[in-house]
Amino acid sequence: MTDTLSIRLARETDTDACADILNEWIDARDWMPRIHTQQAVRDFYRDYVFPQRDLYVVGDPPVGFMALDPDDDCVTALYLAQTGRGLGKRFLEFAKTGRRVLRLWTFQANTRARAFYQREGFREERRTDGDNEEGLPDILLRWDAA
Repeated sequence: MTDTLSIRLARETDTDACADILNEWIDARDWMPRIHTQQAVRDFYRDYVFPQRDLYVVGDPPVGFMALDPDDDCVTALYLAQTGRGLGKRFLEFAKTGRRVLRLWTFQANTRARAFYQREGFREERRTDGDNEEGLPDILLRWDAA
């Protein structure tokens, strides 16, 4: 099924679906605090992420999305409605194309994501003590082109 889903640049009308994927992800993890209402997350994606990031989606309506900071080769978000379909790998391959370095942050508690990123060639660059909005320790990961 993943072969029929192509990565495309998001449209403004995709932002609520992207926010809803993130909201569902937050609510499905007992270790992840809900610090913003679901509507506030939708507003943030419409008013901040869409105009200031390169936002890509798969599906119509979206079943996954990735946000890239165009200024520093950093994946700022990668969320999927369902995992295990190869979409995360495809998003990362897309993001790596034409780059020498790619970085992303993940929470230390997100062991599944950490294992996935390691399989995709990312290595740990540094850790934090949770001095972020969520109050959770996180890890900066880095991928270098061969």
